[in-house]
Amino acid sequence: AQQGRVREKVYGKQKIYFADQEQLPAASDAELRGLDGEIAARSAQLQALQQSCRQMEAELKDLNSSMTTPEIAKEIEALREDCASCTEKLERIKSATNHVTPEEREKVCREQQLYRREWRRRKRMATELLDAILEGYPKSKKEFFEEVGIETDEDHGAVLP
Repeated sequence: AQQGRVREKVYGKQKIYFADQEQLPAASDAELRGLDGEIAARSAQLQALQQSCRQMEAELKDLNSSMTTPEIAKEIEALREDCASCTEKLERIKSATNHVTPEEREKVCREQQLYRREWRRRKRMATELLDAILEGYPKSKKEFFEEVGIETDEDHGAVLP
């Protein structure tokens, strides 16, 4: 700083030293335009390299997430075994002699409808009866069911079809 090569600025207790730019040669307008052109060219080159890098990273991510050749071979073998078991099951079903006739199927469907209607009717009757009892009951519905020992369809996960 005493020799004049470096300048000193004091900010409170701090001192900052920096190069004295007055001693540096001034650049001409042509040099500045040349440097600006070089900066623009380098910026364009940087943008192109960054774009290329992003593309390569995306490709690497895709390749890392895809299956390897041994994994694909194992997957193909597992699918072939699954296909073979399904084909075997299909053949057993086709060769079975105890097929259900349309009449038997219709009979089973009618019976199911009958039982479903009866289930709904009985559930409605029981619900109405329990609601009538609960009108004068001092405790909650849950406590009443526990006291009497009533198990509902919902307790067992049964749902009306």
